[in-house]
Amino acid sequence: MGKLSLKVVVAGRTYPLTVNEGEEAKVLKSADDINKAIKMLQDNYAVKDMQDLLAMTALQLASKQSVNTQVEKVVQPADYSSIETELENLKKELDSLK
Repeated sequence: MGKLSLKVVVAGRTYPLTVNEGEEAKVLKSADDINKAIKMLQDNYAVKDMQDLLAMTALQLASKQSVNTQVEKVVQPADYSSIETELENLKKELDSLK
């Protein structure tokens, strides 16, 4: 897979990046999400310092990611219905041989 050069704007600053092909959209969406979160914080709070806004945004996104990761770790209970059915059938078959 090849590499792509990309310029991403985060918090009004441009950052040159090199990403793998196929990751361009993900990186651009991430930058857009960060910028939207910063804008939301600026609109809702009296915070002017960009470093504070970036720190608050990083904390929000990291917390959100942590919650999403924990939700993914929830294990679905095993479905034993087919095994139970098969065992019931075997029991009936054994009972009929008595």
